[in-house]
Amino acid sequence: MRNKSEPMATTGGTQTMAAIVQEHYGAEPEAVLRPARLARPGIGPGEVLVRVRASSVDRGTWHMMAGLPYAIRPVSGLRRPKLPNPGRNIAGVVEAVGLQVTGFAPGDEVYGTAVAAFAEFAAARPDRIAPKPAGLTFEEAATVPVSALTALQAVRDKGKVQKGQQVLITGASGGVGTFAVQLAHAFGAQVTAVASAPKLDAVRALGADRVIDYTREDFLAGPRRYDAVIDIAGNRGLRDLRRALTPRGRLVITGGEAKGLWLGGTDRQLRAQILSPFTGQHLGSFISSEHADGLRDLTVLIDAGMLSPVVDSVYPLAETAAAIRHLLEGRVTGKLALALPAE
Repeated sequence: MRNKSEPMATTGGTQTMAAIVQEHYGAEPEAVLRPARLARPGIGPGEVLVRVRASSVDRGTWHMMAGLPYAIRPVSGLRRPKLPNPGRNIAGVVEAVGLQVTGFAPGDEVYGTAVAAFAEFAAARPDRIAPKPAGLTFEEAATVPVSALTALQAVRDKGKVQKGQQVLITGASGGVGTFAVQLAHAFGAQVTAVASAPKLDAVRALGADRVIDYTREDFLAGPRRYDAVIDIAGNRGLRDLRRALTPRGRLVITGGEAKGLWLGGTDRQLRAQILSPFTGQHLGSFISSEHADGLRDLTVLIDAGMLSPVVDSVYPLAETAAAIRHLLEGRVTGKLALALPAE
């Protein structure tokens, strides 16, 4: 893990905090994200205030930052962002709890999701955080929530991956992909992982039984058929993907970057869901849900040594734009974390 974090100013006893601010949409992180000082968020009776020790970035961060495709703007804000920044992942220490909150107390180490997480403090819902895995650093824990929950729901809940099955995972070296490979391996599947040549060794080390360099080989062209295809970063057509499935196989489309201002790559998901009732294969997609039950399931796997975050680099909060730029360049294996000071 290459650590690029450096200390930055802390809030001390004041009621302001260091944060990343975004005031308008834009595709270039350097043009829309800037460090600033904001008021600490208040919490309601059913919320938890977390002193954020680390966060992380992913492709969803970019989509929320850019407001693309336009289909996400009813959630993110029609003309400009609703929230100060697009951060979602947190790992940190409980600072205060609302009057109606049980199960958490000041000083507890937690991880999960919150809104506007690129800041020293974030308000979180109790049903979206859980105790932090003891064996992980804050930076490692902060890379887990969104990506690993997506992978868990894709592999276990939608792909229904079981022991002895053949599973194909595209985008295997990315944030979701590195978790998906480990989960499929942990569930006893024979895993074929697709990535670029420089990342194949890293993916193999995560438990892939077979790796394919997509720049040199058509991973859907061979005779092999899969019980489940977890399509994370692909943009191949449904016909090609279906040919790679067994007659009762399951296709789970969790992502795919494609041009298009309105739908982006989501048109494949929609077509898969429409076609699925008319075939013996199960074709579909899903919107990942963020909840404490899933986080606790992940913690069990992490504590058992069956799941571990792959952290490519750690940036200080003030360099959030640089971290997103690194992600966009496509050279990241696993996840990029953001570090904040302890006090």
